[in-house]
Amino acid sequence: MLHIILYAIVPIVVIMLAGFISGKKGVFSGDDAKKFNKVVLDFALPAALFVSIVQSTREMLYHDLKLSIISLVVIMACFMLVYFIFAKCFKGNTGADGAIAALINGSPTIGFLGFAVLEPIFGTTPAVALVVAIVGIVVNAVGIPVGLSLLNASLEKQGTARTGKKESAWVPVINALKQPVAWAPILAVIWVLAGIPWPEYLSPSFDLMAKANASMAVFSAGITLSAIQFKINWQGILGSILKLIVMPAAALIIGLLFHMDPLNLKMLVVACALPPAFSGIIIADEYDTYVATGTSSLTLSVILFIGFCPLWIWITDLALNAF
Repeated sequence: MLHIILYAIVPIVVIMLAGFISGKKGVFSGDDAKKFNKVVLDFALPAALFVSIVQSTREMLYHDLKLSIISLVVIMACFMLVYFIFAKCFKGNTGADGAIAALINGSPTIGFLGFAVLEPIFGTTPAVALVVAIVGIVVNAVGIPVGLSLLNASLEKQGTARTGKKESAWVPVINALKQPVAWAPILAVIWVLAGIPWPEYLSPSFDLMAKANASMAVFSAGITLSAIQFKINWQGILGSILKLIVMPAAALIIGLLFHMDPLNLKMLVVACALPPAFSGIIIADEYDTYVATGTSSLTLSVILFIGFCPLWIWITDLALNAF
């Protein structure tokens, strides 16, 4: 547990604090953070996912089929739970508010913190990359399109949609799949399934870009937090509870029921316990919807994650030993 705190949690806090201080001092701004995020999402993370997955085997992918199915079911079930709670149970909230809440509290920030958290705990292995890739595909290629579809449907219903014509429900799906963070791991999986040998001499070119992923993502997250106003309210607290407690608990329970591989289960629980997706805040800001409360929940979750990460690893170990 001490190793996890010193090698996984403390570095994240230090780098995020450095980004936060640089943002507060005006060295970098929220606009700079968006540019850093683009480097991470469009270049560093896709490179890290691609080069890690292509070095795996068909046997590993088949072994992780259960992981893929459980990840999809757990994350999307929690996603829809958050949507219905925030869209239907709070007076004054709209479907658009529920959609943004789901994009934030129903999605782990796997793209930004996945490698930064999982690799120090579980090592730099293809297994870690596959967990990050699978959860990333669920969040980016399924969750975001569903959230955007719900958001646009609500805005159209309110008569405040950006365009006068109704957008196809498939447009967000297609747009999400166009992003490198979505198609790069899919391409890597196809490569492995096709049985094409990966030339090792190509890896260093991808590795150099991939190494920028974790540090730049965490630093950018600190800048983002410095640029937004933090204000605690009950919806923000509930969002943090749903994200940090309900989602990893659901992953643990379902994983135990279906006898997941212990290592995959531990990695999935930690992945589900990650703070809310920063992409949700970006979308909230773009649509000017649910920004203050979403920011509150995001900031609170980032702070609480410092304690919840080792807690969930400890709980998972206890559960695995008991079963």
